[in-house]
Amino acid sequence: MKKKILSVVLASAMMLSLAACGSTESSAPSTDAAATEDTAATEDAAAADDAAASDDAAASDESYTIGICQLVQHDALDAATQGFKDSLIEELGEDKLTFDEQNAQGDPATCATIVNGFVSSGVDLILANATPALQAAAAGTDTIPILGTSVTEYGVALELDDFNGTVGTNISGTSDLAPLDGQADMIQELFPDAKNIGLLYCSAEANSQYQVDTVKGFLEEKGYICEFYAFSDSNDLSAVATKAAENSDVIYVPTDNTCANNTELIKNICMPAKVPVVAGEEGICSGCGVATLSISYYDLGVATGKMAAKILTGESKIEEMPIEYAPNFTKKYNKEICEELGITIPDGYEAIE
Repeated sequence: MKKKILSVVLASAMMLSLAACGSTESSAPSTDAAATEDTAATEDAAAADDAAASDDAAASDESYTIGICQLVQHDALDAATQGFKDSLIEELGEDKLTFDEQNAQGDPATCATIVNGFVSSGVDLILANATPALQAAAAGTDTIPILGTSVTEYGVALELDDFNGTVGTNISGTSDLAPLDGQADMIQELFPDAKNIGLLYCSAEANSQYQVDTVKGFLEEKGYICEFYAFSDSNDLSAVATKAAENSDVIYVPTDNTCANNTELIKNICMPAKVPVVAGEEGICSGCGVATLSISYYDLGVATGKMAAKILTGESKIEEMPIEYAPNFTKKYNKEICEELGITIPDGYEAIE
């Protein structure tokens, strides 16, 4: 009987031992599965980090093609283009930039052809240097970012009735508008005894029309008699300038691209007539004027380049970028012409180099 009881006890012990072994074996696969899941999660995270690093590398290696449409070769516009390029190279690096720079030789129709070529080739951004270039770019694309420079008044150039400083589309840029009331003050300071002021400008340039309209009001408030002398293109500039010189004590020339391209002609008409020219910008003044309230077109281009960098890198949206203006203005004079005309320039003016 005792042997039988002992056999039963031993059998029970063996069964408990087997059960314990079975329990241990079944728990092992559960631990392995958890380890596998942890490894997979780690690998997924590493893959995500690699992908992010790859995206960052791709972004940092991205290159850009910039189309530059400049209306005409002229010192002021040339300086703006150079400032733009130098600034953008400094911001993004020369190896990431390709400039397709083209000059329309003063022809607005050629501006349109140049812009259409940029659109067809899919440039990343267009620089429109001068008002007709901006107008051509605006007509050519509503998707590619367009930055203007050497543009006087964007609301006038783009025919915006409710312009408040931000275009709100794919267009922004910088303005070369010097204070027109300051230019009127300069005329009064230099020629207080003058009576008749001739306003010489190209009627085909909307921004020129805006400038002479505005400055006329300021001058008339000071007691001057103002007369418009508008020419349609360079072909009739000589005849119109001659008439202006015959009937004016002083001639005012705004920031006008056609005048800028024909300063020698204006000088050859006005100098023999002993009629001084006050100019809207330094390039025109250096060619045919006695004085100007000047901005730096190179600095204007630099500011435009910084805007371009922000657009290309995604830091800023062009539709939210307001038009920027030159921060500083300097009274400058043309020493050679002033001496020939016997004009004494007061203190506070800087000679044009």
